[in-house]
Amino acid sequence: MSYREIATGVLDLLANQFNGNDSGNAPVLLMLGGFKFSLNTAVFQEMRRLTSWRWPAQERMGLLDALQNTGPGEDTITLPGVIYPDFKGGSGQLDDLRAIGAGKKPVRLIAAGGRILGLWVIQSVEEVGSNFKADGTPRKQEFTVTIKKYSDAA
Repeated sequence: MSYREIATGVLDLLANQFNGNDSGNAPVLLMLGGFKFSLNTAVFQEMRRLTSWRWPAQERMGLLDALQNTGPGEDTITLPGVIYPDFKGGSGQLDDLRAIGAGKKPVRLIAAGGRILGLWVIQSVEEVGSNFKADGTPRKQEFTVTIKKYSDAA
């Protein structure tokens, strides 16, 4: 094992003490605040993004409505995915996301390549558990996380 691998492993261990979830050696697909979406934590199966712009209409007699752009509308991302708690990561990932949402503060969203997508808030975390064990814990957790872009303007 090289010095770089050891140093990287130590840094990952230290960072994970503060971040709460551990992506291990799996690539991080997306990072929302301190939460890492990866194969070892919660992996989303698709990423749906809806960006809109506001175009209010002014009615005109005998003509089509006049449209005026009044700026950007909403920008939302929906992440449906699945967690197998017995396979990787345990069952606390959705609680970690709920804690970020309950924090009532926008958090930074970073894409896999390191691209910073700005500040976002968690609008909702939906969970469906199935294939239950005898103690009532699910073997499979399907989820949908919906996040919304927070204004960059002051």
